[in-house]
Amino acid sequence: MSAETHAVFNQSPPFADVNLVAADAPLRGALAANGAEADLPALLAFGAAWGASGRLELGRLANESPPRLRTHDAQGRRLDGVDFHPAYHALMEASVGDGLHSARAAGGHLARAARLYVVAGVECGHLCPLTMTNAAAAALTAAPEHLAAWAPRLSARTYDPRFRPWFEKAGVTLGMGMTEKQGGTDVRANTTRAEPRGETYALTGHKWFLSAPMSDGFLVLAQAPGGLTCFLVPRHRPDGSVNALHLQRLKDKLGNRSNASSEIEFAGAFGWRIGEEGRGVPTIIGMVQLTRLDCTLASAGLSRMALVLALHHARHRQVFGRPLAGQPAMRAVLADLALEAEAQTALAMRLAASVDRGETARMRLLTPAVKYGVCKGAPGLIAEAMECLGGNGYVEESPLPRLYREAPVNAIWEGSGNVMALDVLRAAHRAPDAADAVLAELAAEAAGLPGAREAAAEIAAALRSPDAEARARLATGRLATLAAAAALAACAPPPVAEAYARTRLARERGTFGANPIEAADLLLERALPEA
Repeated sequence: MSAETHAVFNQSPPFADVNLVAADAPLRGALAANGAEADLPALLAFGAAWGASGRLELGRLANESPPRLRTHDAQGRRLDGVDFHPAYHALMEASVGDGLHSARAAGGHLARAARLYVVAGVECGHLCPLTMTNAAAAALTAAPEHLAAWAPRLSARTYDPRFRPWFEKAGVTLGMGMTEKQGGTDVRANTTRAEPRGETYALTGHKWFLSAPMSDGFLVLAQAPGGLTCFLVPRHRPDGSVNALHLQRLKDKLGNRSNASSEIEFAGAFGWRIGEEGRGVPTIIGMVQLTRLDCTLASAGLSRMALVLALHHARHRQVFGRPLAGQPAMRAVLADLALEAEAQTALAMRLAASVDRGETARMRLLTPAVKYGVCKGAPGLIAEAMECLGGNGYVEESPLPRLYREAPVNAIWEGSGNVMALDVLRAAHRAPDAADAVLAELAAEAAGLPGAREAAAEIAAALRSPDAEARARLATGRLATLAAAAALAACAPPPVAEAYARTRLARERGTFGANPIEAADLLLERALPEA
């Protein structure tokens, strides 16, 4: 081997040991605009920890060694356990310690949102059980006695992966199971039965997807005598024996490799009723609103990491004697990516702030729209970022293939695109005055931006039209774009908000790099400051 022919040059250095918060002006601006300045010192320390090379390496290892199912022990007894690589447990320990499993532990929904967004770009798969645990408290409010018993462990900053009864552990996690073979979105078609046993129930049936099967308990939907009902099903019965939850197999997924998702059989499993019989969907919907927020945050975080990887590479790579980032065509692409990612960040943080503020009408209309817009936008953004690296972005040594595989699941989980669009339509029809008020509020927040007034009128017309269901996607996408413009107007420099509105609201957006953006220098410096 010749040293001369194997000399390595004109390759970008690894993106590591970077403070992921200090380098993210859009995130800091969104937090300041939403009243979270006091959290910035702690968040800067958080950004340094999660941008360290060792933490980034944990993300790679956790995905290269996916979890394994162990149904039985060596003597043939049912075990129904899931084994994880040590990197996964290290990530879980760090995230639980930082409060990602509980808005209460993190200091509020916005404070938690900023952290989850940062972590998603490092390793997104392990966030699933943390999302479920955080959201579960909303459903458990329908059963105050169970909430009181579980709440201290659900918010504790102690990660305890041991397979022990929940009441013997300092910290616990919760999963969720709604989907069955014959009914995905249509949960009312579920056939899992829940038979009363005094004050408790015995559940028998099968779930096609059970999120985070290693959790200490699960919120599930099953058919009770009074109709579809929500239940809390612990991994261990109150006497400490293992509950009858039999893991059938782990799903072999496109991405999300570090996280376990399973099929499960309930064989007379012990469960507590949460809420009234027949009120399963209304009981669990509060949980779903929060998990949809997390899907949005995770997608925005994935987009953000893809953007900075592309920009980092382009600044170090020389092409035709100049840095790639200085080439006009590449600069146009990077600026367009930066504009889209900044809008996703602003939009996601504003939605999280709505939860803290109790803006019920805004959350009800915008949560599905924002999830639709951000989660559908992330895969295309990441694909374009991968192209900026060329072949280096397509090989598994790069984090970009992992980000790309991870992105589609957030558009599928907690309701796919059509479900989100129909949910926006449902919210607008059930409370038309509230929907009109939210639209007027967005138009006022985006006042003066190109196309904002026209977009608001277009959304209102689509929601009220006789063929509203067929136009639901159009209305939902435009609603997300209007909300993003409004969010940018509050937290970004005016040229950024104007560029977004001019290229997204006032006209149909072209492919990345085909949109005229005058604020390119500002966007790229905000995306990732020069060293």
